[in-house]
Parts: sequence; structure tokens; C-alpha cells
Amino acid sequence: MVKLHVKKGDESAFLFETTVEVLIEDLSKHVTEIYNGRLKVQRLCSEIQYLAKHGVMIPPNMMGLTEEQIGELKLKDEWEDKCIPSGGAVERKDEIGRRNGRAPNDKMAEVLNKTIGEAKDAIDKKLVQSDKCLLMTAITDAVDMLRGAVMIVYPMGLPPHDPIRMEFENDEDLSGTQASKEVIEEGQATLWWAGKEFQNGKKLKDYIGKNEKTKIVAKLQKKGQGQPVREPVVSPEDQKHMMAYAYRKQEEMKKLEEVTDDAYLDSEWSDPSKLKKQFQGMGNIKWGPR
Repeated sequence: MVKLHVKKGDESAFLFETTVEVLIEDLSKHVTEIYNGRLKVQRLCSEIQYLAKHGVMIPPNMMGLTEEQIGELKLKDEWEDKCIPSGGAVERKDEIGRRNGRAPNDKMAEVLNKTIGEAKDAIDKKLVQSDKCLLMTAITDAVDMLRGAVMIVYPMGLPPHDPIRMEFENDEDLSGTQASKEVIEEGQATLWWAGKEFQNGKKLKDYIGKNEKTKIVAKLQKKGQGQPVREPVVSPEDQKHMMAYAYRKQEEMKKLEEVTDDAYLDSEWSDPSKLKKQFQGMGNIKWGPR
């Protein structure tokens, strides 16, 4: 099986396994699904961390308002009394003003945070170093783990306007956010390798040959963004070794330069009276303190 080390820009993302017979349009679709799936898990982990700290999201019409302004406008969060975490709520004010400040207790927060860690590990880019490929099933399992943890803490469910619930229902609205710039819509993705853009209608073997044991670095980006920066010929790790070797050689040359041509005269074997001293029985006599 061919292994693609998928990168977004210079950042490593994941390993993807496929065959040389795969159509480029199918390859781009599957790679994009996994890429967007990783982003979804990351967004969920980020929001659930805030859920564990400050409780559920307040309604959009109350967001950003002070308590005085909410009182003057006679606004009420109808979900505040419905969404009480298991084991009772703990008051932790959200300084940003996005969540209601009625957080889960420490035990329930630990359930959420532990699951967050497991979900992050399942999609971590460190899997590339372990030579483990990322499958869509792993992303689905990570989302299900997070959903299960949220259901344990909030068995009644979250408000419909909470981004966590919207993510679980695949109804998230990312417009106007930084996250929207990271997501690549299906059909808008393109893969690059060795300065070449993979074109729809062709197969992977048209670019890399028929060897099923090939491993390449493929750059994923949106169409129309032009050619990405090519991978360096020497990897960062090899470059470190080369620089260390060059430094050692430089230090060795400095030491050699410090040694003069007459330095051998200080050696014991160059003493012209050594033979005479041996005949006189004075070869092992040393003058100096012991």
C-alpha cells in the first residue's frame, strides 16, 4: 500500500494509506474528509474544555452583555435551569461572557477532560512519527467518545445554540470564524507532490509509478492557491546531524592549528640525552615534588 504523509503547509497532519490505482478525485475526497474530521475533533475538544470550566453556552442575544444590560432588557436564559450538570453545578464565571458560569463539579469535569485527552491522542500528528495511518473510523470514534462524555455530564442534552451540540448534529456555523478558513470544502481540495498538482481524471500511479510500497509527502490545500513550498531535500533531523558533524570537524581543525611544528620536541622520545641517562641508571628519575 502507498503511504501519503499529508501536510497542510509545513505542518504535518496524518498518514493516509491507499493504492496506486486510486483515482485522484477519490483520493482527494478521502484525504479531505479526514483532514476536516481532525479539525472537527479539535473544535469539539476546545469547546468542551470551556464547557467543563464554565458550563453551557448562553443564548446569542445575551452574549457580550453585562448583567445590568441583561436586566434592563429583561432577557432570560430559558436553558439555564434545564441544563444543570450531573452532581450539581459549581459557580465559575466566564470572563469572556460566552457561557453561563454554572460549571460541572470537579468529578464531572474530570470525565470531560479525560475524554478530551483520549480524543486528541486518537488524531494526534505524532501518529506520523509512529508510522500509524489515520482512518476515518478513528475520527468517528473520537467524536462518539466526546458525545458520550457530554451525555454523562449533561444527560438532558445541551441547548440548541451551543456549538458543541451543533457540531454533534453536523449543523455547525463557522462563518466569520478562523475555523472557517481552515476547513476545505469537498471539491475544493487539491494535492501536490514534488511540485506537481494531482489532476482529476488520472490515477496516482500516473505520478508516482506502480510501486505499492512508495511513501510520499503530499501537500493539501485549496484550489487556486498556487504551488505550495516544496519539501526541503534534507530533512530537519538530518540537517541537525550534519551541522553537529561540521561543528565537531571545525573544533578538531582548531586544535590541530594550535599544535606547532616543533611541538614534538617536548615529547619524551625526542630527548637526545635519553640513551645516556639509561646507561647511567637515571632513566626513571624525575625531578619534582611527589
